[in-house]
Amino acid sequence: MRQSSRLDRTFHIIVKRMIATGQAPHFTEIAAELDVPPAEGRKALHDLFSTRGFPGWLYPRTDDIVSFPPFNNLPTHHRLTIDGQQKWFAQ
Repeated sequence: MRQSSRLDRTFHIIVKRMIATGQAPHFTEIAAELDVPPAEGRKALHDLFSTRGFPGWLYPRTDDIVSFPPFNNLPTHHRLTIDGQQKWFAQ
């Protein structure tokens, strides 16, 4: 798979999960959706977040997504409520 295609798919997996659940996926879940081993899912995650100019970030020295604009995986004072549901946080 081309690098840009894998980055696009990884981005889509994360944003789709954030919208649906309010929580970011773990790299093992990304790997399952990409149909690759966990180590390749982890690499895809890190490749996406190391893309120049990408505004999101991982928790230091981990594989855990903290920020994936416009969403934040950790609670913030910026709560998003849609149709009476509050399951998202903004940056």
